Amino acid sequence: MSIKISFIGAGSVRYTVKLVGDLAKTKELNDSLVSLMDIDEERLEAVYNLCKRYNEEIGGNLKFEKTLDREKSLREADFVINTALYRAPGHEDGYVSYEIMRDVAEKYGYYRGIDSQEFNMVSDYYTFTNYNHLKMSLDIARSVEKICPNAWLIQTANPVFEITQLIKRLTNVKVIGFCHGVEGIFEVLKALGIDKKDTDWQIAGVNHGIWLNRFLYKGENAYPLLDEWIEKESKNWESTNPWDTHLCPAVIDMYQFYGLLPIGDTTRNGSWKYHHSLEAKKRWYGKFGGIDNEVERPKFYEELRQIKRMIMEVSKNPKIKITENWPEEFPKEKLSGEQQIPFINALTNNIEVRLFLNVLNNGTIQEIPDDIVVEVPVKVNKNGIFPEKIEPDLPEKIKKYYLTPRIMRMEMALDAFITGDRKILEEVLVRDPRTKNYDDIPKLWDEIFNLPFNKEMKEHYNKYK
Repeated sequence: MSIKISFIGAGSVRYTVKLVGDLAKTKELNDSLVSLMDIDEERLEAVYNLCKRYNEEIGGNLKFEKTLDREKSLREADFVINTALYRAPGHEDGYVSYEIMRDVAEKYGYYRGIDSQEFNMVSDYYTFTNYNHLKMSLDIARSVEKICPNAWLIQTANPVFEITQLIKRLTNVKVIGFCHGVEGIFEVLKALGIDKKDTDWQIAGVNHGIWLNRFLYKGENAYPLLDEWIEKESKNWESTNPWDTHLCPAVIDMYQFYGLLPIGDTTRNGSWKYHHSLEAKKRWYGKFGGIDNEVERPKFYEELRQIKRMIMEVSKNPKIKITENWPEEFPKEKLSGEQQIPFINALTNNIEVRLFLNVLNNGTIQEIPDDIVVEVPVKVNKNGIFPEKIEPDLPEKIKKYYLTPRIMRMEMALDAFITGDRKILEEVLVRDPRTKNYDDIPKLWDEIFNLPFNKEMKEHYNKYK
């Protein structure tokens, strides 16, 4: 069936081209129109050229348009994929302002910045200092509500939890949050030597806070296999790269306290015990210290920038076959593993699929409020999205000691953003164990507000009485 899919923030070059590749390989969605929108004309031109070439190289049958005009891209759209990250004028990408604000906070003793908080240590998951990005994301949702109110908004850019919740609270848009962290389960199965075809597993929680609540192998509880691996093999574990944290010491420690295995990015979102210094990170996450530290994260950002620059140069040379030169990045047949296109195909063509999406709880996880966005397994088909029964239920320890405080921080971030009450932002740091001098808290926030790219943020928080 032919549909229109709008990519907002299409200048996220690698990610957009990867999803377009999935779309081109999905025969049921042939003839669909892909509308690429970005405010950066150079990036937009590059991704437009690459998407068309990728589509041709793999024999796809998609139509493409490009525009700098958000409203034009949204007009008559059936699905809107939002990958946009706010980028301040003059900055190469959105990460530049993140690092500037992190540096300001570190001067006041806040290692890894204000936004690194218990149960939210992922380096690009800014929630409290991220006014500009939250505002832009809400503006995009309101444009969807006005121009294509029946479209599904596929929220892909982080912070998925806060943005999806914000849009649910303030609009009537059909928004769903997407993340690929659930794929961490396959690394666990591989380490344990378990064939995924013989497993029955379920994962539930909130974005970047998901837990393996059901784990069966050939119909039997598979957690004893994990316990055996911990006893016999965990002492030999070594990280192979900064992202390899799926069975690191921090994960085992979290499992032994909470009673279930944390999955995907949850492995990085523990307490300050694992994150208070680079030395602590290396102790708990291996020789690299994970990806969320002052050594590996800047390297990663620079790698992304170099890849982006290279891809943009490649886009100018139509003779280069991207599927031949980068077969792992742009494969001819294999799907990326991202969930966005299977979701679209399920709703459009009734190709039923099991996905792990961020949706309103509505009783799915017991004792969590119905209006909270949770990440749970769902069945998707032409009739809609149907969460699975969470069975067995998550333990009380996870609900009380992990999910509840994480939800509380989300509520503080959204309350501050919606009301403009800077006292909430200050209260976040009053409760922060890194705070040594409470008189410095207003000074730190003033310094954040006075950064050139935070002018609108400053005005917003100065209006509150």
